[in-house]
Amino acid sequence: MPSYPTPSHARSGPRRRSLLTGAAGAAGAVLLSGCSDSSSTDEDERPSAAARLRARAARDSGELLGRYDAVLAAHPSLAGRLDPLRAEVKRHEAVFAEGSAPPSPSASTGAPAPSAPSAPPSRKPAVPKDEKDAVRELAKAERELAKRRGSELLDAPAELARLLASVAASGATHAYLLTEGDK
Repeated sequence: MPSYPTPSHARSGPRRRSLLTGAAGAAGAVLLSGCSDSSSTDEDERPSAAARLRARAARDSGELLGRYDAVLAAHPSLAGRLDPLRAEVKRHEAVFAEGSAPPSPSASTGAPAPSAPSAPPSRKPAVPKDEKDAVRELAKAERELAKRRGSELLDAPAELARLLASVAASGATHAYLLTEGDK
């Protein structure tokens, strides 16, 4: 028996265990509402917006890949430094492209799929004659794209937002690695 007096009446109000249980239930409800299926009112708009966002992300990665290719063509001595980063950008383009195309009508009807519209001719980016300037421009392009992807993920569906965040972080790391070589 404790040496101090204990209250003989029961405490009023909720117990700690019931508060914790209620808080856990509320948190679970919030998490589950974020993971609901796509049967919301904007069901028709969401997939097309996500597909457009994926297509734009694939196109942006393709343009960045073109910049890497142009710098490597102008400055082949940078291959050892740029090839690993270029390979990552190429993977990013492929990942975004794999989910950006709408399902073809041939999948359900058996009809031949229409040919994809040809991409507009890409302009070859101008590359500075100085290697350091060329690398700085690549770093700037990586930073700008990472920043844009970071802002786009706010409106993206969960899975695409995670992908955009991951690729944005990768782009920011590329920008850092490209500028770190100048020091």
